[in-house]
Amino acid sequence: MYKRFYNFGLSDEVLNALSEMGFEKPTPIQESAVPPALEGLDIIGQAQTGTGKTAAFGIPIIEKGTRGKVPYAIILAPTRELAVQVAQELNKIGKNKGILSVPIYGGQSIERQIRSLKKGVDVVVGTPGRVLDHIRRRTLNLKNIRILVLDEADEMLNMGFIDDIETILRDIPEERQTMLFSATMPKEIMRIAAKYMNNPRRVAVDAKNMVVLKIKQVFYEVREEYKIKALTRLLDVEDPSLTLVFCHTKREVDEVAGKLQQMGYYAGAIHGDFTQSHRDEMMEKFKKGDIEILVATDVAARGLDITDVSHVVNYSIPQNPDSYIHRIGRTGRAGKSGIAITFVTPREYRQLRLIERSAKTRIEKAKLPTRDEVRRAREQEILDEIDDIIKDENHSGYLDMVDELSSRYPLRDIAASALSLIFSDIESDEDEDDAFTDGLSSAKNYVRLFMTVGKRDRVRVADIVRSIASGANIPGRKIGNIALFDKFSFVEIPRDLADRVISSVDNSVLNGRKIRVQPARAKKPAAFERNLC
Repeated sequence: MYKRFYNFGLSDEVLNALSEMGFEKPTPIQESAVPPALEGLDIIGQAQTGTGKTAAFGIPIIEKGTRGKVPYAIILAPTRELAVQVAQELNKIGKNKGILSVPIYGGQSIERQIRSLKKGVDVVVGTPGRVLDHIRRRTLNLKNIRILVLDEADEMLNMGFIDDIETILRDIPEERQTMLFSATMPKEIMRIAAKYMNNPRRVAVDAKNMVVLKIKQVFYEVREEYKIKALTRLLDVEDPSLTLVFCHTKREVDEVAGKLQQMGYYAGAIHGDFTQSHRDEMMEKFKKGDIEILVATDVAARGLDITDVSHVVNYSIPQNPDSYIHRIGRTGRAGKSGIAITFVTPREYRQLRLIERSAKTRIEKAKLPTRDEVRRAREQEILDEIDDIIKDENHSGYLDMVDELSSRYPLRDIAASALSLIFSDIESDEDEDDAFTDGLSSAKNYVRLFMTVGKRDRVRVADIVRSIASGANIPGRKIGNIALFDKFSFVEIPRDLADRVISSVDNSVLNGRKIRVQPARAKKPAAFERNLC
């Protein structure tokens, strides 16, 4: 019905701003949310990041507003990055009407924010904690608020902001329009909606289908210790424009970014322990392409909206299906296609299948590039660079050296020797290649151990990993597949560590039960059978 923005009956100022932003036609969430929002109805919108939800509430806010001294609208967002992103987009939509949106968040000087608020703002976009600080200081006047938006409400719930939000809501006039947008609708979010909203209109889009249709999704089975090598091979062969790499923890972000930097990649990192100025700097560098790889935690990358991200890499598999959709939605923006890559260790297949079922998608298994494919990709890259150097005449400083060498050797040998220096790093990992690409769970590298403990003993996979890792003093990541049955289990252990595990864990106690460990056989030993009875 609403195939163009002018069908909404918007003012020329807003229409021109949307045109300048490159918006051509409304997204499904905008088609569903903008008309009732313009009518002043309360809205509950179920939509993921990347579906155009910011404009879905931003267009009505700007269209219905006028320039003033105190804010008429407030938007609560879970993170600093999202608050900044939303404010920037609203300033673009509202520039022809002169409507000013200001982000307020922790980590930035509160005195600077106070000065901005005193000058007069129309729309405040803030994180709940900092908004509450301003309310208590009486530096934020909410008595004229006519529109309230809760953006990514489920994430604010996950981050423990619900109490802060309810405190803020009590400070806002009851006669207002409220819009709530959330990727999921847990009971606590619906409780908030029922308590603080007036007969809201429900709108939703199947963001999972929207996201997965335009993004190529693949996974690679990679053992933990080989992940960084797998990542660099993919970067070398696919040569992405901008790559976003997701890790579970801040420590892992630091480790991955540090290793990439040591290997010569233009990489940066963001997570919650960095100062806001550092995070802003990294974001700006990533947008400009000064760094090509940004390693981040889920929360730190909230609100990231960069159209040129071609690859998203789940270095650590997402902990829930919603996180997967949020992550891969960072690519395939503005109508472009994208590639989502997930690294899966042998023990994580169940989590992968859960993600597939929830997202109603199929993530294809792919084979990592071989050493020869990496070599060919780098050869082509070097050829292109040499071509550019010769065209730009940036090689003249080395001509005397070449003349000296050419008096002793043919030019062909000189060039080949120089290239061999460049590719020596590829040659160095030749011995590891087979184990890296094919030896993930093969009998060549791993042995299968039989353990006399199972589900009936209330034992989980994590218990077995912890028992082996602590008992044998080996990293948990080196433990392979674990098959848990009612009365017994099978565990894959690196061949060179199997004896250590058997001697350390056999006859130990797990969850109050003495366990036996032995190499798995086609038929279980009689002594083990007796222990199972």
